[in-house]
Amino acid sequence: MGLSKKHQCYIAVPSHIINSLSSSHLQNMLLSEKKISPSLSLKLKLLLTNPRFWIFLVFLFGFVGMWLDFVPFSQNPCSISHELFSVNEKSIVNEKSEFWKQPDGLGYRPCLDFSKASREILNDKTRYLMVVVSGGMNQQRNQIVDAVVIARILEAALVVPIFQVNPIWADESEFSDIFDLDHFKNVLGNDVRIVSSLPSTHVMTRPVEEKRTPLHASPEWIRSHYTRKLRRDGVLLLRGLDSRVSEDLPSNLQKLRCKVAFHALRFNPSILELGNKLTERMRSKGPFLALHLRMEKDVWVRTGCLPGLSHEYDEMINNERKRRPDLLTSRSNMTYHERKLAGLCPLNALEVTRQVLYFLRKLIKALGAPKGARIYWAGGIPFGGKEALQPLTKEFPHFYNKEDLALPGELEPFSKKASLMAAIDYIVCENSDVFMPSHGGNMGHAIQGHRAYAGHKKTITPNKRQMLPHFLNPYLSESEFNKIILDLHKDSLGQPGLRKTGRDVTKYPVPECMCNSTTIHSSMQLIRPQAANQTFLQ
Repeated sequence: MGLSKKHQCYIAVPSHIINSLSSSHLQNMLLSEKKISPSLSLKLKLLLTNPRFWIFLVFLFGFVGMWLDFVPFSQNPCSISHELFSVNEKSIVNEKSEFWKQPDGLGYRPCLDFSKASREILNDKTRYLMVVVSGGMNQQRNQIVDAVVIARILEAALVVPIFQVNPIWADESEFSDIFDLDHFKNVLGNDVRIVSSLPSTHVMTRPVEEKRTPLHASPEWIRSHYTRKLRRDGVLLLRGLDSRVSEDLPSNLQKLRCKVAFHALRFNPSILELGNKLTERMRSKGPFLALHLRMEKDVWVRTGCLPGLSHEYDEMINNERKRRPDLLTSRSNMTYHERKLAGLCPLNALEVTRQVLYFLRKLIKALGAPKGARIYWAGGIPFGGKEALQPLTKEFPHFYNKEDLALPGELEPFSKKASLMAAIDYIVCENSDVFMPSHGGNMGHAIQGHRAYAGHKKTITPNKRQMLPHFLNPYLSESEFNKIILDLHKDSLGQPGLRKTGRDVTKYPVPECMCNSTTIHSSMQLIRPQAANQTFLQ
């Protein structure tokens, strides 16, 4: 039987306890196991009662503590794994590696100069827009952005959005549980009037509920269909705003979208504080990569894809999909293999491993990626538990999530609310040195846009459609595979890219919300680019 490896753990003893112990007590504790000769006992007694000895001892412990980067009076010095704060780890992570090099931002900076709403509109108390938003935190965020835009188009006051309880996440969080409501109102004070509730003059008014908003509605359509009803009844209620507003709006409305997404929607202070703490703990030993892994059970069910862990797990997903066909989101006529080859499925752990391996190895000495890179993984517990992550953890042992980094009790106020947990992940991912999503989705898109707006921080966007055939090719050598992946992603590392028609400006903020020396005009008001913990997250 092999001996198990022992880990030492230290605790701090307050000074008042030490002072309460007499020298005889200390002597008994230290020497109780052995019989001591009278002469040696006398020498020890003199030593223990000598103040210089204790001063020297305190100095010695302090010096050793600093050398080991040991914090003796931390709240819980044994709560985080020894591996996470290993004194040798910093030498493993090469901060000068090409992997951590940020893309050229081409001088792009946020610029949000657009006309303010008139005093007459901001002071109007006759028209109110109510919205009910649904889905996960990032889906709700997108709908809030569009709700502000619709209110501006209709020249109406916006009642703080109501959050619908999602049957999958069962999260009953309200707006102020996730976002800073006062900050939201203040930032948008010159654009749209925000009220916490309907005034007494409208409380008894039965709101006109509109359920027929088409996908990608234009401002003209919104005005022509809603203005008369709103003026007549005073209150308009909209539900299901997901993708209801056109991605191609006039410049001032696009800039308003960016202002809401990157400045007004700041996380609740308690969420922000914990998210920033976890970021600091990840960065304590150097730069880190954040991965957004969408591998939960509901993802495999809704996308029509399979986790690929084993035949048993694949059957579980197939059975769940047959039992709940309503959860399949789109393209129900496609088979799993067709979806896979079309790039519509999340990367499973094996595929993520090979992709990350490419970026975290020396890549034939081209990128010089560090071998011991630290990785933060965001997302819920993957379907299949730890087994699903084994391909990643085997290759990258410095692999942590919020549960690994948090001290006991820190996550407790948030643990039963999926939206709050997603917000914590968002903060760490947005602040990471490199970010890579395994699947696009709302969170991946939101973080991509936010990192672009914050200065085009490195974001690796996996080209799944072109990449997957090479994953499935067993005849490719490692060098051939690496070269192919390098070529596929040389322009997918977070470099500035112009927004194309039909794309979301909060994912591609150039050129409507960001400008450089070749596009900026002297009359434009420049907004200094700020880190996430000073804009959307703060």
